[in-house]
Amino acid sequence: MKFNYKLQRLCGASYGTPAATGSGILSSSSKGSNIVFTSDGNNVLSPVGNRIQVLDLLHHSCRTLPIEARSNIRRIALSPNDDRLLIVVDVNSYAMLINYHRGVILHRFKFKRTVRVMKFSPDGSKFAVSFGKGVQVWNTPGIRREFAPMVLHRKYTGLVGDVTTLDWSSDSTVLIAGGKDCQARVWTVDTVKDYEPWTLIGHKKPLVGVHFEDRQKTLAERHQFFTDDGNTGSTLAGKLVARCYTVSEDGAICTRECRKEVENKDDSGDNKSSLDLLGIDAVDFFSGSSGGNAANKTSAQDTLTDQAHELVKGRWGTTSRHYFSTNSNSQSVVSTSYSSTHSLLVVGFSNGLFGLYELPSMSNIHTLSLSHSTIGTVSINPSAEWLAFGCPKTQQLLIWEWRSETYILKQSGHAYGMRCLAYSPDGIVVATGGEDGTVKMWNSHSGFCYVTLPKSHTAAVTAVEFANSTVVLSASLDGTVRAHDLHRYRNFKTYTSDIPCQFISMAVDKSGEVVCAGSAEPFRVCVWSVQTGKLTDVLTGHVGPVSALEFHPVRGTLASASWDGTVKVWDLYKSNSVPETFENSADVVCLAFRPDGNEICTGTIRGLLRFWNVEDGNLICEIDGQKDIKGGRKFNDRMTSDNNSSSRYFTSIAYSADGTCLLAGGNSKYVCIYEISQQILLKKFQVSFNRSLDGVLDELNSKNLADGGAVDDEHDSADENDFSSHLPGAQRADDGSRKSRVEVLTMQVAFSPTGREWSTVSTEGLHVYSLDDDMIFDPLALTEAVTPAAVQTNLREGKYGMALLMSLHLNEFALVKAVIEDTPYESIGLVVKSIGRQHLGQLTQFLSKCMEDSPHVEYYLQWCLELLQTHGVYMEKNRGKYLRSFRALFRVVQSRYADLKTICDDNKYSLQFLESQANLLLGE
Repeated sequence: MKFNYKLQRLCGASYGTPAATGSGILSSSSKGSNIVFTSDGNNVLSPVGNRIQVLDLLHHSCRTLPIEARSNIRRIALSPNDDRLLIVVDVNSYAMLINYHRGVILHRFKFKRTVRVMKFSPDGSKFAVSFGKGVQVWNTPGIRREFAPMVLHRKYTGLVGDVTTLDWSSDSTVLIAGGKDCQARVWTVDTVKDYEPWTLIGHKKPLVGVHFEDRQKTLAERHQFFTDDGNTGSTLAGKLVARCYTVSEDGAICTRECRKEVENKDDSGDNKSSLDLLGIDAVDFFSGSSGGNAANKTSAQDTLTDQAHELVKGRWGTTSRHYFSTNSNSQSVVSTSYSSTHSLLVVGFSNGLFGLYELPSMSNIHTLSLSHSTIGTVSINPSAEWLAFGCPKTQQLLIWEWRSETYILKQSGHAYGMRCLAYSPDGIVVATGGEDGTVKMWNSHSGFCYVTLPKSHTAAVTAVEFANSTVVLSASLDGTVRAHDLHRYRNFKTYTSDIPCQFISMAVDKSGEVVCAGSAEPFRVCVWSVQTGKLTDVLTGHVGPVSALEFHPVRGTLASASWDGTVKVWDLYKSNSVPETFENSADVVCLAFRPDGNEICTGTIRGLLRFWNVEDGNLICEIDGQKDIKGGRKFNDRMTSDNNSSSRYFTSIAYSADGTCLLAGGNSKYVCIYEISQQILLKKFQVSFNRSLDGVLDELNSKNLADGGAVDDEHDSADENDFSSHLPGAQRADDGSRKSRVEVLTMQVAFSPTGREWSTVSTEGLHVYSLDDDMIFDPLALTEAVTPAAVQTNLREGKYGMALLMSLHLNEFALVKAVIEDTPYESIGLVVKSIGRQHLGQLTQFLSKCMEDSPHVEYYLQWCLELLQTHGVYMEKNRGKYLRSFRALFRVVQSRYADLKTICDDNKYSLQFLESQANLLLGE
């Protein structure tokens, strides 16, 4: 069994930071970051906690970049045109320079001030970040590793309040920034002779957006409407040089224009001396500007003069002022995004509304309500077709196409975090239950939630199980077990107890006919018939809460674990049978059967894993995992994690498909994989390195301790705006809520039926770990004669069986795929018969991977048919050895069947429509 599992994707949250369990508020570090489109507009980068999700909107898939920030991410920026560099800044101003295409961290550094906004220049040569009341512009480093890649270009000051927004001109020569002082300031990136920065005033609230109009549009308007008196129809006189827009929190948007007086053509060559022209060239040379001498350019060469030189001796003025809403108290502008090439402005409000406007006419194209919470960030893709919205409080991410008025993507996680998970029998679907009482269905391939079952539980969901591929059951603290139909997505059956209780565990037998649930108080197990919904039996005998239930994989016996330190095995089909009891030295919180049913594992609160023989009830071995799982010091602990191993134990365990390894997770940041026969730890995974969570760091830093306790090193909530409504009659907005840190925990772990991946539910969401897609070089019976050249020689000579055998020995996916597809259709049966039994599992795994994205469906189905007809009996007798590869093949075949079924149904309906239309025409 291979163990090179890596985090493939993080499901459960597509945007924002998971909120604390039981808390509906968000701290300052939990405020959502910005959303970024790639240069082609087909991918979206969405920060989730300290990770970044990459959502492919064309192929409808999601992946998580293999990097983690130190804390929750505040800002991200992607270099334009080539998307090669990604800069990530967290809430503590620690930044990472990342090669986006390879997912490699090139450099780490820290800004000395809080970064509230960051943006690359349009040409990608520089990027600007807010630096308190000023702006810093840095030169963009290369993609190679360097000792000191970050080079500061210049600092820009002049604002009185902290900078909250900034923007570049289209030629990357002018920079504008707005702040909390209700002002905006315009600088040239490089030093330009005789230019003085302008301060734009006129707003009553802090600015949330400043945007430059595209220079080509400005020049086109100037050449189209320019008259001899220098007026373009505006209230300002002079030649139009630049235009920008400023948006404030109160919903006011001002259009600003920069104009300069028209020079006489007769005097244009005499108004500057040769010494002045030489001085301008010298300033441009030493400042690095490429604008050249603007005085020697004619009006026909306007496009050759950069915007920075055109602003010299220009005057800024306000030409128009508009308001998004007449009532600024009920809604505030939170976020803006502007497409300069298409002149479209997207505005997000605090009450969940958004507006799409065309500038400079301020024509309202769309206004739509997306959520009941604040739209924290908005973004528009380069083609201006798709709009992205992020709601930090509800962790919602929405992609909307405004022309067709349809959702491209709409994702949201559980309101207060996940609690449990279950894989479908084919491993394609993952069901999760949350603290909000909802059950969500996730596609394990794409990573998206495709349905949220109608909310029927009134309390947290504690367990979910699949009865079969179309029925999922959920148990809740509200005292009910509900069955959901995955065809109609409705709750068709509800199972209740004869007395009120809270269910904390659940199990379904393999036939899907019996469901059992264990309660916290009274301490008993309820048994129902899935079909009739009647309570058929009540199992009593435990003197503590029933923490875990599981059915025997082969027989009809049920194992129950309790806090009373016992595990009881019940025979449900025998009346008055005495359960067999396994005594433990501490409270039992989890159990699992081995896939063959001959062994059972129990986990206690002392971190001890015990393995029992089911037949005779003898103890086989023990694994002390307390030292493996301990780690992570809480925020208020005054000791290191090595000296505090209390409350560190496994709460969920799962066997691998072959039964040789055990996956265990619990009240810790670690998930462990053990080899059972040798009783050793094979690998340990840390689910999160996010320092914004509690229990991540191991060591104690004394500088963060004061007399009153630990000191939070994160920034206070004064950095963020509070849009929560005031309490009636209260003079302040403080309702007594306080921020709290979420502790990193693992609630449940589960192996996929295919064996290629496993998942765990933590406070951050659903972590899906899978093996690498690229097959590594793992030679089997390799000799000097087995080479890729020999494989190609056998293919040319028609020795397809020998070629396939050699390629399997080399274990290279590209080579095996080439041999499989070069084999003639009529020779498949002979080739399969030449394959030895030691290569069956490997060949099955390769077939499943080749068939996943191949258009030759019938060809690969013939391979599967010949394989099962030739070796099916042997594989059935040794099912444990081939179970993982066979399930992977079954999953792919079922997925391709679903795709073909959809296509055939569409073609069938289209043909029926054409036939009916033809009959109508013939009848006429």
